[in-house]
Amino acid sequence: MIPWLSSDIPHFPSTQHALDDPNGLLAAGGSLSPEWLLCAYRQGIFPWFDEEGLILWWSPAPRMVLIPEKIHLSRSLRKTIRRGQFTIRFDTAFEEVIAQCANLRKADGTWILPSMQSAYCVMHQLGYAHSVEVWEQDSLVGGLYGLCIGSQFFGESMFSTKPNASKVALIALAKHADFWGIRAIDCQMHTDHLASMGAQLFDRPEFEAMLKGCDCPSAADWRFRPELMHV
Repeated sequence: MIPWLSSDIPHFPSTQHALDDPNGLLAAGGSLSPEWLLCAYRQGIFPWFDEEGLILWWSPAPRMVLIPEKIHLSRSLRKTIRRGQFTIRFDTAFEEVIAQCANLRKADGTWILPSMQSAYCVMHQLGYAHSVEVWEQDSLVGGLYGLCIGSQFFGESMFSTKPNASKVALIALAKHADFWGIRAIDCQMHTDHLASMGAQLFDRPEFEAMLKGCDCPSAADWRFRPELMHV
């Protein structure tokens, strides 16, 4: 059994009580308001559910994290970036990025439901949620979105309609995060795709020690700097 949270004041049980199976399930209920989301992410907790009206909160362990300076670029990715096939922008099409992430996963059952999209769009308007976009001419062909709180970035989802586009988005994020002093990019769960880019698994104490970055001032100005993409 997991606790049911009222929607009044944001309050979560200790992450030590998260279930082992399914990995990380911590609580249900609450709200997707900015207050609840900020409270959750600062503790390494995130919402993930596939049924409107039932909010589930998770804190899996171990946790997949990318240390920005350790981003791995394959030879082929370096060639892709040098060719200049893609243009990278930040925060110019946030709603389209999150919609593309949702649409790409419809066949498998998306967790990016309309209520989630609305909640993160509000967080974008408040300056917490950001998008990294990869364009080919005038077409959005890849990107990612997540929350930046202090010197911590919490990745939520990415999409790609052209080969390597989502990888280029992650590289752009990592290069800028390293420049801004963002210490870690939370990738939530292990995937081979993320592992190939340099992300690693950290146990709960190691990951939660990183969350102290949420209390640090942020130097991120979310302006794209082309010079950081010289690879």
